[in-house]
Amino acid sequence: MPILEIKNAELSIDNKKILKGLSLNVNEGETHAIMGPNGSGKSTLSYMLAGRDGYELDNGNITFDNIDLTPLSPDERSNLGLFLAFQYPVELPGVSSTNFLREIFNSRKKYLGENELSHLDFIKHLRKVAENLSIKDEMLKRYVNFGFSGGEKKRFEILQMALLNPKISVLDETDSGLDVDALKIVSEGVNNLKDKKNAVIVITHYQRLLDYIKPDIVHIMSDGKIIKSGDADLALYVEKNGYSEILNEKS
Repeated sequence: MPILEIKNAELSIDNKKILKGLSLNVNEGETHAIMGPNGSGKSTLSYMLAGRDGYELDNGNITFDNIDLTPLSPDERSNLGLFLAFQYPVELPGVSSTNFLREIFNSRKKYLGENELSHLDFIKHLRKVAENLSIKDEMLKRYVNFGFSGGEKKRFEILQMALLNPKISVLDETDSGLDVDALKIVSEGVNNLKDKKNAVIVITHYQRLLDYIKPDIVHIMSDGKIIKSGDADLALYVEKNGYSEILNEKS
């Protein structure tokens, strides 16, 4: 059953068309990888899905869990169950990591009509989830991403993902700046959260992330649209041969 349907999406920034008729369907239980050369529109796609200001569609439509995503704010999209892990997570000096996590957790609980957790109950739940991701209490006592290493920032995002339990997670080059150990921990966190009712979109340049998060479908983007799709072997082909032959097929 489809969670996400994008049909003929067109999007411009500063009067320059970035997405040029992009279409994509993602079903429950699937992991999709999106690859492509720099400037192909991969990050623009993620910002469009998250509802970032300035990334509104010119044409086309997006349906998420049978709901039109287009008029919804980023907060509403998040509460519906859409999660974006940023390539460069933002630092929030002065904002307690634990308080931040409790706010986003209870915000979604309230949206879903479920009981919010008290501070004490949330701390117990948070510590259990964090332990499963090899995150120490010390990180939870710091400000959001402030002074975090690249790996710590990505782990903190996966912790948010684990707490929110989204229906679809979009990972925008989440492997950027990670060493092998951090990559394994982050990937294990993503894999542990996958089930038959949710889905993952992995945006990446490199095969190495896909060695840990196995895609069901791989898409190649170029010039604002998907030009080729295939199974996991397509990513291996790109790793070995680059994009040139695929791009030439479409020229």
